[in-house]
Amino acid sequence: MLKQSLQQKLQQKLSPQQIQLMKLIQLPTQAFEQKLTQEIEENPALESGKEELDEFGDESNDDYDDTGTETIETDINIDDYLSDDEIPSYKLQSNNYSSDDEDNRIPYSGGISFNQHLSNQLNTFSLEPQEEQIAEFMVGCIDDNGYIRRTVEDIIDDLAFSENIYTTTKEIEKILSIIQQLDPAGVGARSLKECLLIQLRRKDETKDRLLAIQILNTSFEQFVKKHYIKMAQKFNISMDELKGAIQEVEKLNPKPGGSFAGNLTIIEHIVPDFSIRINDGELELSLNARNAPDLHISREYDNMLKGYSESKDKSKSQKDAVMFIKQKLDAAKWFIDAIKQRQQTLMITMNAILHYQKQYLLTGDERKLRPMVLKDIADQIHMDVSTVSRVANSKYVDTPYGTKLVKEFFSESMKNVQGEDISTREIKKILQTEIENEDKKRPLTDEKISSLLKESGYLIARRTVAKYREQLDIPVARLRKKLL
Repeated sequence: MLKQSLQQKLQQKLSPQQIQLMKLIQLPTQAFEQKLTQEIEENPALESGKEELDEFGDESNDDYDDTGTETIETDINIDDYLSDDEIPSYKLQSNNYSSDDEDNRIPYSGGISFNQHLSNQLNTFSLEPQEEQIAEFMVGCIDDNGYIRRTVEDIIDDLAFSENIYTTTKEIEKILSIIQQLDPAGVGARSLKECLLIQLRRKDETKDRLLAIQILNTSFEQFVKKHYIKMAQKFNISMDELKGAIQEVEKLNPKPGGSFAGNLTIIEHIVPDFSIRINDGELELSLNARNAPDLHISREYDNMLKGYSESKDKSKSQKDAVMFIKQKLDAAKWFIDAIKQRQQTLMITMNAILHYQKQYLLTGDERKLRPMVLKDIADQIHMDVSTVSRVANSKYVDTPYGTKLVKEFFSESMKNVQGEDISTREIKKILQTEIENEDKKRPLTDEKISSLLKESGYLIARRTVAKYREQLDIPVARLRKKLL
């Protein structure tokens, strides 16, 4: 049975302007500057720099008040010209530069790829035409770390289907041995064991290197698991002899492809969004000046509206022009207000974080970092948790102890034996310190670390210790063992 009914609902929806403001708040300094440059290029009514005073010393035109409301009497409805499409038409064309434009593009060195570097070396070998094709194909199978991750059978099948080349396992093995002679040493290996052996065999023979080759060939699993006593007994050698062989292996490169420097590497520079300084025992917070640009409404566009209001005969072309002008002026005014609101939100949020973590910022001791979640700051500044998250995301702060991510100040809490809330960052710092100071011949197990933390008043289970250790990229005790 079909039935019709009326129902009222109260829904909260963000306007396009509010959505754009949230996106602005989330941008770090460099991305914000790019957005600012883009907005100035696309909106001629928006200008940067200090606004020049007119002959009467006024900074603004009365025809366009501070609320962004046009006071000129016109028969134009603002809803008729507002549009979300702010992209100038000339930007939609492929050739949008004039012949007299200055070319400010910076040329970059292209370099050559890692695979091309290997292919160039193949020219030094005398190969048959089919062997050259196979060698080129196999070089293309090498990944960025320098390994061939495919089996010989897979390579044979691919050559047959994609290159129409029919070959044998013997021929593939022959070409592979040639590729493994290329530089850097170890390239073309199919496993870590093979990679290390290739590098050792390239070096001059010594007693330690010969022993290292023997260990890798016959006891690779024991070597990886650091079963030093078993290896010493198996090869009937002293611990000093074993140590010499292990040191030879430690000098090798497990990722030979990573040593290739022919590619252009672009280094990303971090620009701090905030700066915290200690002055007479007090913390001082400042916002990066690049986040507070000088923006103003174009006086030329403002005067155009004034000229329209003084005009007696208003033609259709004039009305079309003023529609465009008003649209750009409104967009510029909103963008300036959004920038100011962004600055205010960033400072209010970071200031609350600063006071919350005052003891840590004054000392730099991570053990004094208070447990803090997004809601703690949101409640203090009476803003939404999502707003605090956007401020903390991808933002950096320059402190006396180095440049840090804002989100590093946030951490969960745990209780100690006194029932006090402590930061998980504090636990991780203590755990890291215990491991750094351990006896490397007998490294601490997770169970032992848990016992030590309990003795210090931190009730941490073994599985929690293991989780924190993994988050700190610290291996298990067996893999931290060293022959000193």
